[in-house]
Amino acid sequence: MREENSKAGMMVPSISHTTADDVYGLALGVMFISIGLNMLHFSGMVTGGVAGIALLLSYFVDMKIGTLFILVNLPFMAFSWWKMGGAFTFKTLMVNFALMAASLVIPDLLKIDYIHPVFSSLVGGTIIGMGILCLARHNASVGGTGVITLWGQKVYGVNAGKTQMLLDVVVFVIALAKVPGNLLLWSVLSAVAMNAMLLRWHKPGRYSGA
Repeated sequence: MREENSKAGMMVPSISHTTADDVYGLALGVMFISIGLNMLHFSGMVTGGVAGIALLLSYFVDMKIGTLFILVNLPFMAFSWWKMGGAFTFKTLMVNFALMAASLVIPDLLKIDYIHPVFSSLVGGTIIGMGILCLARHNASVGGTGVITLWGQKVYGVNAGKTQMLLDVVVFVIALAKVPGNLLLWSVLSAVAMNAMLLRWHKPGRYSGA
């Protein structure tokens, strides 16, 4: 397969990922996201996307966040299977199971005594964004709203970072009812840092891997 480089006016090869490439890329994505979420959780912040939705719901209903994460993801997984295909959905499900497992062990493997809120929001958000970018590069996502944003970019060319920011605004508006103002501001900053990774680096035609 070959695709056109619009800037250079040249045809460049699109090199497919091997299974080993996918496994390594998805593992890195899970690791980055798990570490970033652990940083934000330690600081008492929320975040955007499906993780933020599950966290918010946990303030309203007496259920574990991990359980809510799965329940929130179910309709998005159905949408994913319908619009993004079986391979994307299978990888995304595997990522979800891996994230659940990582959430159980990361707090014991990574002990944090102190972290400044600014550092937590900026670095934590950026690391999560890097993880999501790793997943997107290998045709997967964390599920939830990420499925919609990647589908929108794939089909309509709408930048995934911009769409995710709009969806995150809704999450943070709802969070006003439960999260203290100062932590909410830092949380918004983390979401901006997270989405900036997609906004800047996940652009149609920039990456030729498949």
